[in-house]
Amino acid sequence: MCSPLVSHVKGMKMSNSPFEVPSELRDFADRSVEQARKAFEGFLSVAQKTAGAAGETAGASGVKSVGAHVLTYTEQNVNAAFDLAHKLVRAKDPQEAFALQSEYMKSQLAALQAQAKELGTLFQKSMTPGSN
Repeated sequence: MCSPLVSHVKGMKMSNSPFEVPSELRDFADRSVEQARKAFEGFLSVAQKTAGAAGETAGASGVKSVGAHVLTYTEQNVNAAFDLAHKLVRAKDPQEAFALQSEYMKSQLAALQAQAKELGTLFQKSMTPGSN
C-alpha cells in the first residue's frame, strides 16, 4: 500500500521526485541571483568611473582603451554567468541543466577566444610608438 510520498518541510511541499525543487526554493535562488547581479553592476559602475579617471593622464589612451575593453568583457562574461544561473534555477531536470551548462561552456569559449584575440590586437597597438 504505497501512497505518494509527500512531506511538508516548513510549508514547502515536496514530491517523491528526487530532482524536483520546491518553487519557494527556486524563487529564493532566482532572487539571490538577481541581487548578486545588482551588486556586480554597482561594482562595475565604480570600476568604470575609476578606470575613466585613471585613464585621463597624458599618453594613457592605449591603456585606457585596453582597460575599457577588459571591463566590457568582464561585464559580458559575468552577465552570461548570471543568465546561466537564472536558466539553471528553472531547469526541470538534470539533463536540462547539463544541456544548459554545455551550451554556456561552448558559447563562453568562443567569446573568450574572440576577446583574447581583440585584446592581443589592442595590446600590440598600445605598445606601438605613435599609435596612441
